[in-house]
Amino acid sequence: MRIYYGGYAPIEAPEIRPSRNHKDFGQGFYCTDFKAQAERWAKRFETPVVSVFEYAKPADTNVLNFKTMTEEWLDFIVNCRSGKPHGYDIVTGAMANDQVWNYVADFIDGGLTREQFWVLAKFKHQTQQMVFCSSRSLACLKFVESYVVEL
Repeated sequence: MRIYYGGYAPIEAPEIRPSRNHKDFGQGFYCTDFKAQAERWAKRFETPVVSVFEYAKPADTNVLNFKTMTEEWLDFIVNCRSGKPHGYDIVTGAMANDQVWNYVADFIDGGLTREQFWVLAKFKHQTQQMVFCSSRSLACLKFVESYVVEL
């Protein structure tokens, strides 16, 4: 399976770097299997670059896959965005993009009920993220190529 990382430089050897920002699925190396989404991510930078990887899941990785946005997905994101660690090697699922994250924040703060959150949580683009959270999971990736995205 091909997966993509959108950034400002080629990434041949992915790393998990500590981050001050709490992200949807915790700390890790964030990719997508949607090429167009990786290109949108890359276009945030002056030199937009997409790195392409071949991914093969070994049997000994602990993977959590959210096929759709569910109550479990929402609770997992709330926990990760609150800084709570998890024990998964890889997590996949929809992104809480900027608009949806505002709704998640309002939900956390008590400004929205769960029901109100689900009414508002609609995406403009279908999104998918795949997060490699351990060194064992990074070993599943083989760098293929990188390319500059046309602006």
